[in-house]
Amino acid sequence: MNRQWAVHWTRLRLIILTVVAAVATMLAVTAQAASARPSSPRAFAWAGGPKPTIVLEHGAWADAASWSKVIGQLQEDGFTVDAPPNLLRGVSYDSTYLTDFLSTIPGPVVVVGHSYGGFVITNAATGNANVKALVYVDAFIPDRGDTLASLTGTGSCLGGNAFNFAPYPGEPAGDVDTYIKQSVVPGCFASGLPPSQAAVIAATQRPLAASTFGEQSGPPAWKTIPSWAVVGTADKVLPPAQQTSMAQHAGAHITDVNAGHLSMISDPEAVAQVIEQAAHAAS
Repeated sequence: MNRQWAVHWTRLRLIILTVVAAVATMLAVTAQAASARPSSPRAFAWAGGPKPTIVLEHGAWADAASWSKVIGQLQEDGFTVDAPPNLLRGVSYDSTYLTDFLSTIPGPVVVVGHSYGGFVITNAATGNANVKALVYVDAFIPDRGDTLASLTGTGSCLGGNAFNFAPYPGEPAGDVDTYIKQSVVPGCFASGLPPSQAAVIAATQRPLAASTFGEQSGPPAWKTIPSWAVVGTADKVLPPAQQTSMAQHAGAHITDVNAGHLSMISDPEAVAQVIEQAAHAAS
């Protein structure tokens, strides 16, 4: 009986050793494959100094939630992110609000604007030595004297009869709030997104005061601050050719993405990557 047990034990030990060896080999191959795997396109070694705070300014008919996925990417990579509200009351009013907000942030800052938010950051960052880079996402990049109406041009899906209007408390004479008609949002403002997501965006939009369209932009921050631009090549709100023209005029580093007007929702990783490139270049 003892001899039989010894034989069984010897066989069992051989089986255990074989399994252990196989597992060790598998783990070694997995580790080697992982080390050979290319790093995330957003990853880079930070070249000293403090990481800048990233400030995200949303555009018209949207709110800060439109940046949610980009915020997640940036925070994962160790950035402090702020996404203050854009009040959507007018270029001067909104820019002053953001200027005051930026004044509370110590250290370097990268300011990002989407759509109409491009008007706001262009004016709010002027003269702020802490702002090291500007990033425009599917955005207007105005020069001094430009208006939202003059830069929209032809070819926008928001032309014609795209809006509903509503009064608001304390409005200047003749002013109203503008809302995109919900039926227009899926194929225009939120083109390329799932219908259910576009429907939520249509229902939760925040209005832009109509007077904003004719208000002139002031001295542009991009004349003294390096800028980057993300251009959605399928944008139906602000035609890509118009975005590219403004970006070239401002001397911005341009990245094209296959997205509609809400590229920070449809391709947040590409947008976050450009923001991080701007942060790295400005450090």
